[in-house]
Amino acid sequence: MLHGASQPRGLQDCGSVRRQQGPGVPGSMRVAIISDIHANRHALEAVLGDIADSSVDEIWCLGDLVGYGAEPDACVELARDQTVICLAGNHDLAVAGETPLADFSDAAGAAVRWTQRAMTRENIEYIGALSPSGERADVGLFHGSPREPVWEYVLSAQLADLCLDAQEHRICLVGHSHVALSFDRASGGPAIGELRPAGSGVAIADGEWLLNPGSVGQPRDGDPRAAWMLLDLDGETARFKRCAYDIAGAAGAIRAAELPASLAERLEQGQ
Repeated sequence: MLHGASQPRGLQDCGSVRRQQGPGVPGSMRVAIISDIHANRHALEAVLGDIADSSVDEIWCLGDLVGYGAEPDACVELARDQTVICLAGNHDLAVAGETPLADFSDAAGAAVRWTQRAMTRENIEYIGALSPSGERADVGLFHGSPREPVWEYVLSAQLADLCLDAQEHRICLVGHSHVALSFDRASGGPAIGELRPAGSGVAIADGEWLLNPGSVGQPRDGDPRAAWMLLDLDGETARFKRCAYDIAGAAGAIRAAELPASLAERLEQGQ
């Protein structure tokens, strides 16, 4: 299951980052990458606090601010305030009425409908105006994948090879799968995938890369802590981070909102 196999290897005061002014980007930059927040305020606030202690210049978000969790407005407002670029995920687009619910599970669809009722019109309009793909500092950004930016899950080396063929940038970032991982490909070789536990890092100076920071608000790799990634564009490294947060509080908010109980249980299990 390794090296080319079908699966890869194994609002409170949240601080602030140094924000880049104007349309340009710094020549050297440390970036916090977050994704798949899913209306989990407790997790997002914890991650933003961790980021504030990490000397980053910008925060980029790969989408899915809402869905599943019980505090969508708070998460959208934090993302609007803190991120330099924010993508739309499939749940964001569904809440905004931009994609149908036919492809969602029963629990996910119920959460979308609840979110549509709970959110302010201003915040729904904000997420509806976001794009599922983008680019900054010569890094490609996608919620799903370079081939299909809304829906495609990149969880195998074979699929990563196809995405690496399709991407225009040497380094691309993706979310959507809720699993922290990396895929890389040297010239002439196949893609190699690895799960990325807390504290692991990769040197990205050579080859082609597809990196997933994991999920802030609903991790699915067995570690229930909130995930994010520190991308050092000057040092050409990426380091995968985990952050403890009040899981019981987030799960309790889901239950209090009378969202499907399975959504609370997933937080507790990291699945």
